[in-house]
Amino acid sequence: MVTEGAHLNGGGPQERLLELDFAQDDLPRLRVLVDQYAAWAGLAEPRRGDFVLAADAVARNAVEHGGGSGRLLLRRAFGALECTISDSGPGFASSVIPELAPGLGGSHCGRGLWLTRLITDRLVIAGGAGGAGGSVVSFAMVLPG
Repeated sequence: MVTEGAHLNGGGPQERLLELDFAQDDLPRLRVLVDQYAAWAGLAEPRRGDFVLAADAVARNAVEHGGGSGRLLLRRAFGALECTISDSGPGFASSVIPELAPGLGGSHCGRGLWLTRLITDRLVIAGGAGGAGGSVVSFAMVLPG
């Protein structure tokens, strides 16, 4: 399905590939689905494995810190594969992502987001829609041309 809407680079056409709500028990299935759709969209290894790792890390954060569940939207837009994960937790700012690898300074907080920032081409963190709380984390990888 092609829709018009905003994404990481502004507006334009998007092809929705996968949209689902998830909780802790759904994480293994979520990883498999993201891998399958990423392969279908043309994201090859090893980048596809990195994309699945990022999706898992952000989804785990949504479950652990964002109210126990989340919503994933996977889409292809403007030559990139984009994943957006939202939750209904207290929200956070991008400043929670450490500059150095987590664990080097004694804290392990922010490891998943640090890794996501490192292995993806774009990472955007925003608050929930309409000021309703929660977090929206979007990341993308450019698809081969």
